[in-house]
Amino acid sequence: MAVFSSSSPLNRPTIFSFFILFLTVSLIIPHAHSVAPQECTRETGSCVDKSKAQPLKIVALFSILATSVIGVSLPLFTSAFPALQPDRDIFVVVKAFAAGIILGTGFMHVLPDSFDMLSSDCLPETPWHKFPFTGFVAMLSAIFTLMVDSLTTSIYSKKCHAGISPAKAAAEGVSPASAADSEMGIFAASHFHGHSHDQGHHHHHPEFKGEIINSQLLRYRVVAMVLELGIVVHSVVIGLSLGASDNVCTIKGLVAALCFHQMFEGMGLGGCILQAEFSRMKKVVMVFFFSVTTPLGIAMGMGLSRTYHDNSPTALITVGILNASSAGLLIYMALVDLLAADFMGAKLQGRVKLQIKSYVAVILGAGGMSLMAKWA
Repeated sequence: MAVFSSSSPLNRPTIFSFFILFLTVSLIIPHAHSVAPQECTRETGSCVDKSKAQPLKIVALFSILATSVIGVSLPLFTSAFPALQPDRDIFVVVKAFAAGIILGTGFMHVLPDSFDMLSSDCLPETPWHKFPFTGFVAMLSAIFTLMVDSLTTSIYSKKCHAGISPAKAAAEGVSPASAADSEMGIFAASHFHGHSHDQGHHHHHPEFKGEIINSQLLRYRVVAMVLELGIVVHSVVIGLSLGASDNVCTIKGLVAALCFHQMFEGMGLGGCILQAEFSRMKKVVMVFFFSVTTPLGIAMGMGLSRTYHDNSPTALITVGILNASSAGLLIYMALVDLLAADFMGAKLQGRVKLQIKSYVAVILGAGGMSLMAKWA
């Protein structure tokens, strides 16, 4: 067996072991630097002042709570604000404006934040810089939202259709096929539009009209609940980031932007809750959860400010994926369940002037949120 001479301090296995160790260390060290370079440490600078940031966070907590409650509750008090009743034109325009707010939130705030987080230099090159995870997660989120939306409506429609016998349809003078078509296409029409035509086309078929209204109410309820879910997710994330930050300059701009955002996003959600005709208790619960999520996120961020690090890989990945999921859900809900359902519905299709006003409202809402992206 060949061995090194006694003058050689190392034998072959030892050299091979050192070579493996050197190769491993050389691979690990650059990776460690790519995960936590200098810019991934906590913020420093003239704007970073924890003592000044704390009062601003408390002001932000209560001001955002107040604007959230006002925004989401305003459409529910139709007795005090008759103009906001769902059968009025102003309600349609305000709802279009709020839908533009939600659409702008998804495209201009939540989605770009997710792209920034999941492509950060603080994350390893592989796999985060090799694949567009933000777009992928947002796409899956939109598809999943469509599945929930479609399957829930389909199951309920089949349940309603099961009670429509051929004899019952013949007695009412309506074919089962046309009854099913009306039921499956109901999401494109307005519940209150149907009420306004009680003396019209459907007055000969009260039982079928009742079944159609029930299907439509389910559509509104699914929309309201799924929309609130998406809003709650990104609201907690926004609040957490604000509460954990000690950057006074950033917080000042965020407070004003978030108050505007919560006010009008709440109006959009409040309009959906109103149309869904939930019980009083369910309305209170939905208003409560929407109102407290951002303040709760701020409080959590304040409590975790010592340990929570915005640029840590765990925080970037978790918040980035949550933002991407929320963006996909919000964009789908704004485009499909809010804007498309209203603009393709009978009320707007039959009134071009109201349709133009609603388009302007959508552009103003989305434009306002796009402008807010400069500060938040």
